[in-house]
Amino acid sequence: MDIKRELWGKSRCGKDIFRYRITNQSGAYAELSSVGAGIVSIAVPDRDGKLRDVVLGYDDPLNYFGDGPCFGKTPGRYANRIALGKFTLDGVEYTLPINNGPNSLHGGPEGFQNKVWESRINGDAVEFLYDSEDGEMGYPGAVKAVVRYEWSEENELTITLTAVCDAPTVINLTNHAYFNLEGEGAGSVLDHELTLNASEYLPTDPTQIPLGESLPVAGTPMDFVNPKALGRDIKADFEPLKIGKGYDHCWVIDGSTPGQLQSAAELYSPVSGIRLSITTTQPGIQIYTGNWLSGCPIGKNGHVYNDYDGVALEAQHYPDSPNKPEYPSTELRPGEVYSEAIIFAFDTK
Repeated sequence: MDIKRELWGKSRCGKDIFRYRITNQSGAYAELSSVGAGIVSIAVPDRDGKLRDVVLGYDDPLNYFGDGPCFGKTPGRYANRIALGKFTLDGVEYTLPINNGPNSLHGGPEGFQNKVWESRINGDAVEFLYDSEDGEMGYPGAVKAVVRYEWSEENELTITLTAVCDAPTVINLTNHAYFNLEGEGAGSVLDHELTLNASEYLPTDPTQIPLGESLPVAGTPMDFVNPKALGRDIKADFEPLKIGKGYDHCWVIDGSTPGQLQSAAELYSPVSGIRLSITTTQPGIQIYTGNWLSGCPIGKNGHVYNDYDGVALEAQHYPDSPNKPEYPSTELRPGEVYSEAIIFAFDTK
């Protein structure tokens, strides 16, 4: 495995931004950045053996700061939404910044995704470290978070997310890459076929906060138990799809067990023949069909991204879990280690 590191630029406050490329023997590679411990590119062969970069992103590293889509990065301290920017832990109420309607999203406007992480090559892996101070974006306790990326000869990107804290807190980490298996800049992904290992999803209120109980997907446009084009039902007369102008919901992964890898999703492009299979230790997966990509910064190779030009498949804990005691816990306490894994595996068929 060949790993190269380069100085990609500097942040507006003068911090060095590094970019890494991990290349396997076949020439397929994953590119990573210290901005938000993010994925910049993944180039894998299509059915004809031609490499295609299947991840949306930017040529200018400064565009990754504060971008609406959160391209490729690690949002935190809590990925996804927390209702009204408030939660109570051990009898104390904490207030977070409001940055998504009435709610707090992805840890707030200065969340992990908008920080320059420390980084290093460690053997055949690239590791990113971020120290989050007590009280940062309203969250209690100092947190030390590490994101580790490994790229295999079989074109599998393994992401390990770990964290420790010095006081009770909540945490939910994921990766927010947007995929287009025909290649970034190739246009809409609505012809991609999605399969989910999920027979239930979490319905939400109009501000996209889960209502509580999960509902069966059977008989609804949320059913991806069998392969289905993303665009087949996206315009259906169905209230959850009207709320977000498309899919932006969390599905409950069938058979999820804490600490155990479980199949979550499969995405396939009939055009390129590239298939992405996702396994994870996380209990849920948020599917977001890039419903609001228009107007984001200019993408790689001068591409202008429009709505539905990429899909994010975010393995994570459920949104608003700190306010939903019936959900799997997202609490982290001193002496415990938060540890989750996501594997993006690419092949062709």
